Amino acid sequence: MSSTVGKDHDKEASRRDFLFITAGAASLVGAGMAVWPFINSMNPAKDTLALASTEVDLSPIEEGQRLTVMWRKKPVFIDHRTKDQIDQARNVELSTLKDPQSDSERVQRPEWLVMVGICTHLGCIPKGQRTGDQLGEYKGWFCPCHGSHYDTSGRIRKGPAPTNLPVPPYKFTNETTIQIG
Repeated sequence: MSSTVGKDHDKEASRRDFLFITAGAASLVGAGMAVWPFINSMNPAKDTLALASTEVDLSPIEEGQRLTVMWRKKPVFIDHRTKDQIDQARNVELSTLKDPQSDSERVQRPEWLVMVGICTHLGCIPKGQRTGDQLGEYKGWFCPCHGSHYDTSGRIRKGPAPTNLPVPPYKFTNETTIQIG
C-alpha cells in the first residue's frame, strides 16, 4: 500500500509543477503584453523618422555658390566648389592640421562639399555661407564668436575649435541630387 501512496504523491507533485510552470509562463506573457505599449512608445514617431533624411536638388547651385539646408534641425552647408577651392583644399600638408583629414576623405565628389555647419568649439554657426560674409584666413568659414577659421574643406586651421566641421552621412541618388541622412 505504501508504494501506491508514493506514486499518487509523485503524480500530484508533477501535476502541481506543471500548473506552477504554466501559471508562471502565462504571467510572463501577460506582463510582456502590458509593458509592450510603454516600450513601443519610446520608438521615434513617424514625423521624426521623416526628418531623418533630406533630399537636396543640386542643379540650381552654380559653381562658387553655397547653400544651407536643414537636416535634423541642424544647418548643413553645401558648397559647389571652384577648381581653385578644390586645389587649395588638396594642397594642404596634413601634418599642419589640428584634425588631420585629407580633402578626399571629406568629399564624395571634389566639386561638392557637404558638412554640418556647427562650429565644433561651442556650437555656433560659422560665417561664410552668404555673399559678403567674412571667410576667415583660409577662405572657408569663420566663427567670429571665438575666432575659429576653417579652410575650403571645412577643416579647422586656426582657433579653439578642436575638430573639423563634421560631414553628415549622405549619398548621391543621381547626378544632381543628394540624400542627407
